[in-house]
Amino acid sequence: MGERLTRKDIEKIQEEIDYRKLVVRKDAIEAVKEARAQGDLSENFEYYAAKRDKNKNESRIRYLEQMIKNARIVEDTTKKDEVGLYSIVEVYLEDDDETETFKIVTSVRGDSLQGRISIESPLGKALLGHRVGDRVYVQINKTSGYEVEIRSITQSADDGSDQLRSY
Repeated sequence: MGERLTRKDIEKIQEEIDYRKLVVRKDAIEAVKEARAQGDLSENFEYYAAKRDKNKNESRIRYLEQMIKNARIVEDTTKKDEVGLYSIVEVYLEDDDETETFKIVTSVRGDSLQGRISIESPLGKALLGHRVGDRVYVQINKTSGYEVEIRSITQSADDGSDQLRSY
């Protein structure tokens, strides 16, 4: 089972793959050649560093290609008054007596420190499809969870401004 991605996510991932293949790969190969030309490879730190960087780039390309290959395309089918993909949701956390705001995004765009919650996270799954005023139980594991109340929902277009998470 692969990542749940939008078509826009796949486009951004493909852009990164193309950039890494056309620009980063060429630079990495050149850096390895230059370091190798410096002579004795057994004591050549630049050579090992260049090889490491080249291998990291190739690994990232393979990872991204695998992500696209196994991706499941998701589209937002929720109504305007429901929490859906790219909705900005204000929730009241009764246990903490706090109000927090989150944007619901795909897993590759998720970043809880920036307030972007993945549709795969317990909170994201629980909020999807609910409306303002709904009290939603967020299941953390088999035995525990917590309740939140949806205070407001703002629909946000997917303008691609959210950064894709780099692994």
